[in-house]
Amino acid sequence: MKITVGVHLPAQNGDYGRLKDAWMEADDLGADYIYTSDHFFPPSFDPEVTKEALYGKTLEATSIQAAMAATTHRAQIGCLVHSNSFRNPNLLADIARTIDLISGGRFVLGIGSGWYQLDYDEYGYDFGTAGSRLRDLERDLPIIKARMARLNPPPTRHIPILIGGGGEKMTLKLAAQYADTWHFFGEPEVLKRKSEILDDWCAQVGRDPKEIVRSTSVGNLFGREFKPDDYIKIGYTDFLTMAMGPDWNLASLRDLLAWRKASS
Repeated sequence: MKITVGVHLPAQNGDYGRLKDAWMEADDLGADYIYTSDHFFPPSFDPEVTKEALYGKTLEATSIQAAMAATTHRAQIGCLVHSNSFRNPNLLADIARTIDLISGGRFVLGIGSGWYQLDYDEYGYDFGTAGSRLRDLERDLPIIKARMARLNPPPTRHIPILIGGGGEKMTLKLAAQYADTWHFFGEPEVLKRKSEILDDWCAQVGRDPKEIVRSTSVGNLFGREFKPDDYIKIGYTDFLTMAMGPDWNLASLRDLLAWRKASS
């Protein structure tokens, strides 16, 4: 069983120079994946958060991934995850192809239906409903794949698609149809059930479930510790930790890499 590890570096609440140093260090440390996030503002679940915090420093996701691609050497580069609503699907395919070429074949297209309403409202996108955004994603995924096949020059390889989200009726169905990696996080018993539902969708769409890497976030999340050993038992093999601005401290990535070395 191949275990992969990575780090999620949201491009928020800090300055470009320090963020760049962090992703270059993560690459040197041996991270398999380095992801950013796709928001126009630092997202918050706290209704009491101040307006100043909501409008904190944020850098645009596709530009950051291109910079990552140009300044790293070994890690796969991607986003956890792009909001499908923010870019025309043909354009997103072109962006993905271009970053893939910049990276020398290390780009992963992370995509989901989007969820943070402030992003939509401030940038003039129609927020719609959870259902309408998922239907848009269902419409756009085949458009992305079709455009990718027509681009000249083509990408260096089949660009892996990572789909994020845990919706059982639509998101997991789309993961069964299109994903090379599926990412979600939560308690082990929840993720075990979600993974089994993904297997069921694979059976319905004629896909081998073993083709889809199961990925989750570990470390200190929402006030508790999630440990990778608990997820290996239920078939997860890709583990991500998070480092936040303004310093993007990589201590949790070092711990995760040390855990993998000790487990091998």
